[in-house]
Amino acid sequence: MPRIVRLYGLLAWVWVRAAAQYPVSAALLMIGSVVTTGLDVAAIFIIFRHTGSLGGFTLPEVMFLYGTAGLSFGIADLLFGNVERLGRHVRAGSLDAMLIRPASPFVQIAVERFSFQRIGRTAQAAIVLWIGLAGVSVPWQRAWMIPVMVACGVVIFAAVWTFAGAVQFLLTDAPEVANAFTYGGGQLTQYPLSVYGADLVRAVTFIVPLAFVNWQPGLFVLGRPDPIGLPHWLRFLGPVVALALAALAALAWRAGLRRYRSTGS
Repeated sequence: MPRIVRLYGLLAWVWVRAAAQYPVSAALLMIGSVVTTGLDVAAIFIIFRHTGSLGGFTLPEVMFLYGTAGLSFGIADLLFGNVERLGRHVRAGSLDAMLIRPASPFVQIAVERFSFQRIGRTAQAAIVLWIGLAGVSVPWQRAWMIPVMVACGVVIFAAVWTFAGAVQFLLTDAPEVANAFTYGGGQLTQYPLSVYGADLVRAVTFIVPLAFVNWQPGLFVLGRPDPIGLPHWLRFLGPVVALALAALAALAWRAGLRRYRSTGS
């Protein structure tokens, strides 16, 4: 693990130095990322101009849920979002070159074109989370869950990205299928799940466990009952779900690598 982290850091530094050759372009891209993601926050404020609650949650509570989900998603996107590019490498044959290098192909793909412009999304989410926390009263007995849920959210999103990459070993021409679970999952978790139907909430709890990114632990932090009556102990399963999903994602990735057949290029 230390070797993998060191390798990731070295490769990321190479891409950062390359991007630093064009500082104005990098700064504009980062600002553009902040502005683009800020439109989601603007939409929340517009909604609350016409209603006092969203799914039974106040504006500060919604901003708290948005901020935790956005922070987890932003960090995972920064570190592992490029895994979704696997299909392009399979089609172009460039994955073959990665396989013969003395480095993990997963790390090579994840760090490819590493750019700090994605920090804009993470910074925006962190600001929203800070504002949300300023508007809600969280006692110290429940505050410990906040860093835990963010860390677990990063692992869960990273695992989803890994699953999405593994699927592209078979479905090389269907990146939209992967995006439905990665970016679609990021959008889904930005709002209280109570705005969706009970069946969807159960699906993202027991099938694709995105509810453990910020919904179940968020209910504990906010001291709110579960709107559809799911058990209280689910709020503490985030670390277990994150580790289990990461293990399954690793198995799926390795299975995809074993099934991979070179393009012959």
